[in-house]
Amino acid sequence: MWYLAKLIKGMSIDQALAQLEFSDKKGAKVIKEVLLEAQELAVKKHNVEFKSNLHIAESTTGRGRYTKRIRYHAKGMFGIMKIVRCHYFVKLVEGPPPPPEPPKSGFDQAKEYVQQLRSRTLVNTL
Repeated sequence: MWYLAKLIKGMSIDQALAQLEFSDKKGAKVIKEVLLEAQELAVKKHNVEFKSNLHIAESTTGRGRYTKRIRYHAKGMFGIMKIVRCHYFVKLVEGPPPPPEPPKSGFDQAKEYVQQLRSRTLVNTL
């Protein structure tokens, strides 16, 4: 689910629906239904003029509730199954999607990290 959420982040709604249409993953069907519902809500309740003039600003997943069940085996043995659920959050914004950011080199990332370390303040010290 996380993989699909990261895949469609920053895409236009039509492009994201096309990507999810051809994905073999189980969560693609669920995310597609959520996007279609969010698109309808944007048009009906939030006065969006054109339903195709939306892009996905945020697309995240969260951990849901775990339930435990017993799976019975032979000779009085058993195993514990975990049934895992998750949450999916999406934020649609009107307008064209922003241009993609150029990838940062490793040197630039290291420079930002060192700058962040130098600018931090330590609390309750001399």
